[in-house]
Amino acid sequence: MSATAETLYARPRAAGRPAVSPLAVSGLLWLGAAALTHGVPDRNTGITDIAYTPQLAALQAGLGGALLAAGLLGGRLGRPGAALRRAGPWFALIAVLLAAWELLTAKLAVLPLPFFAPPQGLLEVYLDDWARLGLSLWHSVKLLAWGYLIGAALGVLTGISIGWWQQASYWIHPVLRFIGPLPATAWLPVAFFAFPSSWSASVFLIALATGFPVTILTWSGIAGVNKDYYDIARTLGASERFLVLKVAVPAALPHIFVGLFMGLGASFAVLVVAEMLGVKAGLGWYLSWAQGWAAYANMYAALLVMAVMCSSLITLLFRLRDRVLSWQKELVRW
Repeated sequence: MSATAETLYARPRAAGRPAVSPLAVSGLLWLGAAALTHGVPDRNTGITDIAYTPQLAALQAGLGGALLAAGLLGGRLGRPGAALRRAGPWFALIAVLLAAWELLTAKLAVLPLPFFAPPQGLLEVYLDDWARLGLSLWHSVKLLAWGYLIGAALGVLTGISIGWWQQASYWIHPVLRFIGPLPATAWLPVAFFAFPSSWSASVFLIALATGFPVTILTWSGIAGVNKDYYDIARTLGASERFLVLKVAVPAALPHIFVGLFMGLGASFAVLVVAEMLGVKAGLGWYLSWAQGWAAYANMYAALLVMAVMCSSLITLLFRLRDRVLSWQKELVRW
């Protein structure tokens, strides 16, 4: 840090000028958004009724009051308070965006209904249709888990085989180069014809989308291990099984996790397509159903749930990576 920057950060605050907490500002903005939601009348255009306005205003006011109290308490909240203070600008931005969304849809009807649902529309979906949406989320997680775990396991085993044994590389590599680059969704007609149910076909497609990047990155990691490691282990009397399980695989783990991340991203896209076209439950099916009935609030609510689900799964995978690769903790962040 330069001397000028050090002087700037070390300069004491002028007397009589209390620091303004971004968290307190964000709380005031949320209270202002609540006043806008409750005080300005909704403009019902006759296309669809706007409900749950008082409930939305109460939620905004509650969050605003909590943020304002946390901002006024300052450092007395410990680590949770520090995390909230770091997120203070984001809370403020979300409050402004939510107020603008409310103003342009429910209050002024600048954005036409029902294509642009107001915030109350999403709240109505979560309160009234939570059972169907929750069941769809459960089906999506179950389908994704089966397809991803099968694809990841087969990808790791195939990558190790290609990277270690020449015979496996001779037979599998050409097939991988021929089939791997094809999008998994291109196999939809074949999968739904070959498998006995749409659910098993969807599992196959997700596993196929996951397995290709995991195989390539695992193979790359095994092939890139320093040969001196093998020589040292052989000098100490290591068997071939020990070389694979205790030398090659641990050294290739950073590459394997990169493949797992890429496979997880690919599996999300295939999950939505498979559920839209074949599976009779899941978030993809819910999106297709909502679009067919022009229930755009349900569609936006499902998209938000899907975003939270995907982000949470990637976060869990990063936590697993940090635990397994403790010497590379937080080298790659999410």
